[in-house]
Amino acid sequence: MTDALDQGQAGRGSAGQAGIRLAVIDADTGFLQVLGKRLEAAGWAYRVLSTPVPLDAMVAMRLNAVVVDLAVLGPQGWTYLEKLCARLPGLGVIVCTGQSSVAQRVRGLRLGADDWITKPCHPEELIARAEAVVRRRKRADVRVETGPTVVGEVEIRADQFQAFVGGASAELTRREFELIQLLAEGEGQVLQREEIYQRVWGYAMVHGDRSVDVFVRKLRSRLERVSPGWRYIHTHFGIGYRFAAEPVEEPDAAAAALPEAAAAVPEAEVPVDGPSAEELVPAV
Repeated sequence: MTDALDQGQAGRGSAGQAGIRLAVIDADTGFLQVLGKRLEAAGWAYRVLSTPVPLDAMVAMRLNAVVVDLAVLGPQGWTYLEKLCARLPGLGVIVCTGQSSVAQRVRGLRLGADDWITKPCHPEELIARAEAVVRRRKRADVRVETGPTVVGEVEIRADQFQAFVGGASAELTRREFELIQLLAEGEGQVLQREEIYQRVWGYAMVHGDRSVDVFVRKLRSRLERVSPGWRYIHTHFGIGYRFAAEPVEEPDAAAAALPEAAAAVPEAEVPVDGPSAEELVPAV
């Protein structure tokens, strides 16, 4: 186990972030050697773990982020990842592993991972992604101090990384929570897709990437389920999304009454100045 967490390394990262503490759960010695040199040059305090450690030990390390190779975690890797994200909701989690399927990446992100990067990868990219994750965590810490945000029926609580309606959880994933938090901060404003991606995912959006649309659709569905009387996320086609609580319009009462009104219309009568019934009978 390589340990630089307790050697006083608390310099400034390459993006100007001070005191980043990182753990790397990996057994790829060649990759770790190169990564370790980059981390030392960036002034990061880090610890390399060749096997997963108990969650209590992870808590004691007071980490900002952790990089995990699922291959090292073994058969219980998914369970460990889920428990890690649940136990330390403020911890940035980056999965850095070998080739994987779309289903595996989606599963990891839904379990709580902040990012997923495929090996082989450049250490600088991994460090940059870790920095982006830590930035998001620090922004969340600032929001916790300001208390919950209430929009319509929804209460957004940064201290629990969750949204609630009437005390019931909306059961948002971490990414969905970050998305609603960002949208709620700009309540009433139209945020462009590129800006949303940059601020939630932490790096520039690749042309054609539909991640923002997919997560907005999931978030909108969850909100409509727990708060059906309100609409919160509004699409501005070709631009982005706006967050504002607007009640669902009830059917127009007047329109609903039209059938009854039509039934109540009296039958047409013969005008008073028209011909009488006798006049309409042909002469014999």
